[in-house]
Amino acid sequence: MIQTVGAQSGQSVQQEPAKYRENFTPVIITGMSGAGLSSAARVLEDLGWYVAHNMPPQLILDFVDLCARENSPTDKVAIVCDVRSREFRGSLSQVVMDLQSMQLDPTVLFLEARDEVLIKRFDNVRRTHPLQGSQTLQVGIERERVLLSQVKEEASVVIDTSDLSVHDLRRAIESSFRTIVNRVQHVTIESFGFKHGSPRDADFVVDVRFLPNPFWVPELRPFRGVDKPVSDYVLSQKGAEEFLNNFVDMLKGMLPGYRHEGKNFITIGVGCTGGHHRSVAVSEELAKRLSEQTDLDVSVVHRDISRH
Repeated sequence: MIQTVGAQSGQSVQQEPAKYRENFTPVIITGMSGAGLSSAARVLEDLGWYVAHNMPPQLILDFVDLCARENSPTDKVAIVCDVRSREFRGSLSQVVMDLQSMQLDPTVLFLEARDEVLIKRFDNVRRTHPLQGSQTLQVGIERERVLLSQVKEEASVVIDTSDLSVHDLRRAIESSFRTIVNRVQHVTIESFGFKHGSPRDADFVVDVRFLPNPFWVPELRPFRGVDKPVSDYVLSQKGAEEFLNNFVDMLKGMLPGYRHEGKNFITIGVGCTGGHHRSVAVSEELAKRLSEQTDLDVSVVHRDISRH
């Protein structure tokens, strides 16, 4: 028997343990204001998820409990919980721990973006930040980062939307949440250019600038790493095959441990100077090799391939 406390009377009430459906995984969408929470919610709705918006923390437990039961009309549920919920009692971190204690381990999707990107987005829609009060937009963003730091640290999936179009964000979310439904591990391989900064959501960052740069080969300069002439050039260089073999073997050895620890989303950043040639070619080849494993869902993002 489970003992609960009546909301109105304060008296103890005896309830039978809830019978939850197998493999029910609630999703909590949270993150920085302006980072794309509404866009993420629309993607999941299009994929058939029932999405509840801006639910106070203390109501999330009751809502998930209701949806997880065997007679619930929906088996895919997501809750958007942004910084405005701070005005209610309870915290999102506590909600996650409570759900885990109920054997309803949630997937937390955290959306992030750089400060200058968030400022531009707020300026474009002429909105104020919910935490800036009478101060500047920058102050509001800094306050929010502090409040959400623990949630971000514990999140299942972190997506930095700074350099993603709406379509890129949709593809990233669709790929991640197909993984949840299919119960496989998801690996995102993201090529980038170091001159534009490293991806903030990467679990690994590897540097392939040890390979000769096709940029200095005149006939290859106009192409990109997805084009066969550049790919053939990069992958045929001394050290490329050894690097690919060693990295794939290392990652394969780590994946069971990640799976045991409940980490089903891994992001690998592959960097070169500009993000056009070497990192792109190596990312494509890594994805090809990892895709041979049937228990992995692999996707590739070329963050800087079109940037100058």
